[in-house]
Amino acid sequence: MKSIYLDHNATTPPRPEVIEAVARCLRDGYANPASQHQLGQRARRALEQARETVAEILSADTTGSEPDRVIFTSGGTESNNLAVFGLAYSRGTDPAHLVVSAIEHASVMEPAQALLENGWGLDCLGVDSDGVIRVQELPRLLKPETRLVSVMLGNHETGALQPVEQVASICGDLGVPVHTDAVQVAGKLPICFRTLGVSAMSVSAHKFGGPPGFGALLVRPATPLRPVHFGGHQQWGLRPGTESVALAVGMATALQLWHEEHQAEAERLARLRDRFENRLRAGWPELVVNAAAAPRLPQTSSIAFPGYDSQMLLISFDLAGIACSVGAACSSGSSELSPTLRAMGLPRSIVASSLRFSFGATTTEAEIDEAVARILRVLHQLQ
Repeated sequence: MKSIYLDHNATTPPRPEVIEAVARCLRDGYANPASQHQLGQRARRALEQARETVAEILSADTTGSEPDRVIFTSGGTESNNLAVFGLAYSRGTDPAHLVVSAIEHASVMEPAQALLENGWGLDCLGVDSDGVIRVQELPRLLKPETRLVSVMLGNHETGALQPVEQVASICGDLGVPVHTDAVQVAGKLPICFRTLGVSAMSVSAHKFGGPPGFGALLVRPATPLRPVHFGGHQQWGLRPGTESVALAVGMATALQLWHEEHQAEAERLARLRDRFENRLRAGWPELVVNAAAAPRLPQTSSIAFPGYDSQMLLISFDLAGIACSVGAACSSGSSELSPTLRAMGLPRSIVASSLRFSFGATTTEAEIDEAVARILRVLHQLQ
């Protein structure tokens, strides 16, 4: 029985063109891009071209005397850590205050909690029952000593999109930097970094068909950022270490491929998501689609099957050849119920029975229909 992969929010298969681009760089034997000889300069040109491509597609401004910076990292987790710690400590290491949304990924929430343990003040911005932040509550959480506000652009579990522009507008009036985790949105929906108005934004290549282990943090000019690693001059000294030319080229290639087809692909994914949800609901009316009333990412569907345990369902669906997840891959194996769904105030019966299904470039309509048939078969057998 052929497995059907519906866990693209965890990671996406690298596109063939990306694999070839990375392999070509490795075959060509690019030198260290920090080296001054001709081979090093050649590697530097390839690296900077990749950086320019990423910046252009994400609508960062790399022209003029004060350009936006694209800092290459090892992925979303490092980008988020660099943003949280780098912005928080930008004015010194004395404890201050930060605000994060209640639905942040662990790679934002855990750095925030680490600051809390070191004497910082921490407030969480709540969400409504559809998983959208209560942006009207933000002003009362801000304080004179607030160093950072971090609100994700699109949720990794429910797909609920967040009003980050409004957050940035409120904070901009007070001079408070805003970071957004755009890991699940980049390569799925168009992003205009400049229009968002944030100080920093995280993206990760393996979420949109790029190579795993690579990502970026986009940073506005004049944004103070304290490095968390030391020992080199690369990338303005903010993220020292030898950059991988091959992975940078792979990330840029994946973004370029998405950019060329993004409108049609977003519409296709939304159709697949709706087809999946509607056909499942027709066969199992008791299910609940979480965040159904919110604007959502086209590739994400969080579904509760009340009366069933999500871990038991995950195993049963896996045995039936359906790969999905309980929540974020970084939280896999945790016995705790989803922090995102709990923050939405959903009943325990919904939280404890929810699974995430996510679709990507390789997902077909035939796979959706077969997945629905297998899921319904499992549910009827369990019943």
